[in-house]
Amino acid sequence: MADIVNLNRARKKKRAAQKDKTAEQNRLKFGRTKAEKERTTAERLLNERRADAGRLDEQD
Repeated sequence: MADIVNLNRARKKKRAAQKDKTAEQNRLKFGRTKAEKERTTAERLLNERRADAGRLDEQD
């Protein structure tokens, strides 16, 4: 025989799991210290400058 499932409880568990997943994604996306954010920004700018330095100028 199959187990009897309370659909309301199943839906509630599903919503809770989705909220936990969203919360984890937000922690990864936004949960950084100011120093980490500044370091990431500095690294990105340095990489952009290095890429721009290697480009050839356009000749008109």
